Amino acid sequence: MNGLVIVLIAIVLLAAGYLLYGRWLAKKWGIDPKAETPAVKYEDGEDFVPSSRFTVFSHQFSSIAGAGPVTGPILASVFGWVPVFLWIVVGGLFFGAVQDFGALYASVKNEGKSMGMIIEKYIGKTGRKLFMLFCWLFTLLVIAAFTDMVAGTFVGTGLEDASVAYANGSAASISMLFILVAVIFGLIQKKVGKMNEWIKAVVAIGLLVVMFAVGMHLPIYASKTTWIYIIMAYLFLASVMPMWLLMQPRDYMTTFMLLGMIIGAVLGVVVAHPDMELNAFNGFQVGNSSLFPTLFVTIACGAVSGFHSLVSSGTSSKTISNEKDMPMVGYGAMIVESLLGVVALVVVGAVAVNGTKPDGTPFSIFSSGVAGFLEKMGVPVTVATVFMTMCVSALALTSLDSVARIGRMSFQELFLGDTTDTAKMTPVQRVLTNKYFATVITLFFGYLLTLGGYNNVWPLFGSANQLLSALVLVTLCVFLKVTGRSNKMLFPPLVIMLCVTGTALVQRTIALAKAYAAGSATFLVEGLQLIIAILLIVLGLTIVINSLRSYFAASSNSEKAA
Repeated sequence: MNGLVIVLIAIVLLAAGYLLYGRWLAKKWGIDPKAETPAVKYEDGEDFVPSSRFTVFSHQFSSIAGAGPVTGPILASVFGWVPVFLWIVVGGLFFGAVQDFGALYASVKNEGKSMGMIIEKYIGKTGRKLFMLFCWLFTLLVIAAFTDMVAGTFVGTGLEDASVAYANGSAASISMLFILVAVIFGLIQKKVGKMNEWIKAVVAIGLLVVMFAVGMHLPIYASKTTWIYIIMAYLFLASVMPMWLLMQPRDYMTTFMLLGMIIGAVLGVVVAHPDMELNAFNGFQVGNSSLFPTLFVTIACGAVSGFHSLVSSGTSSKTISNEKDMPMVGYGAMIVESLLGVVALVVVGAVAVNGTKPDGTPFSIFSSGVAGFLEKMGVPVTVATVFMTMCVSALALTSLDSVARIGRMSFQELFLGDTTDTAKMTPVQRVLTNKYFATVITLFFGYLLTLGGYNNVWPLFGSANQLLSALVLVTLCVFLKVTGRSNKMLFPPLVIMLCVTGTALVQRTIALAKAYAAGSATFLVEGLQLIIAILLIVLGLTIVINSLRSYFAASSNSEKAA
């Protein structure tokens, strides 16, 4: 089948889903444009920062559109392009976008509380503690997988192909400039105040062009280990600095780059209109992997991802200035990410060999494939390669800074009592809830897991990610029930995700245990993953049981809808 037709079908289905189902959800749950949002009510210039619709959308999209929508579809393509396409579209519309919008909605209606605090309100303190521990463990997996991917993309030394080394070094240089320029851009916006959106966009695009030109002339060459250390240092800064100073301006500029990448890829598909060289369907069993549950946990961020709910409730909800912006931010950002997943599928389909994906990492497959499309449009191959290498690394890097911040906040919330006043805390509690200490601890354990490489971490990450989604969905069911809102649309995705993730986590735990028993495992790789897998299973089961008890015990409309 022609790749262009697949992309066009996806655009029509996803756009129709946003206009029909997304708006129906907003109407069903209720949007009040006149309500005072948490960002306005609790504005502090650090976490609660009222922002324009596109600014919040850019943060949400940049944060959730990590490596997942590229990596997942390419890895899962071994089952054939038809099941991958169906899960991306159906999952995106009825699973992922519903969860993302629901988490954002619940947080905004609860004074900008994170998902953990919402669980405490509707399920209890024990549920919150268990959920925050689950979230913290999950963020370690994300940090490990994405840091390894980005560092591998930036490697400029020890490579046989000089052109690849140049592309990696240039992309690394541009990414480092991004951090510096983002801070400057943030300071300018703070000094000037509210900027006209068109002027702001022109300035951001202009800065992108300048950074791209400088980076191509001044590439940075370093080893993978060096880049891991540099990325960890950046994550520390992103975790502790005010939102307006680094993450928001960086995410804002990154969004233009990522949208440019998607548009360029789609236009490349239009020009090249490649045929899908992938097989349509390779069966329910491929090698040692079965379609269920492997497909559904491998394709996470492109269809449904629990991590998205942490962004929705952890950062985005604190910057929404008007409730009417929530559908575009919560539901709309997920729809665009699903489109990126379909584009990644078409790219791997175009370069497939003998009906299956070619050798190489998902990033390298995607970069070289889209660069080939852009070359057919007249873009010089060197420019196209550097641009795509920069884009795919930005995909993961923008998620990394968000997850580092969320991991730090999750660790802090683990040890918060009934007060956030440090004067009333014990000395130990003050240390454990200190944002600098929490960040260091989070990044340290994330670094240890990085030693195993993303290939080892990804299966466990995917399973944990989808289980997190199920935990969020059951919490949203309770919230909607007690506030008198309809929640029946959440039942199908909730039940399906519990079945998928339960099966996947048990399978992964057995595989890790067998490797350890056979003596082919090491403690810092399989050992740590086995411990985390067991903890995730126990925590997940406990949270689900507590949540279901709360759901059946709660009275419908027992809390006045906000």
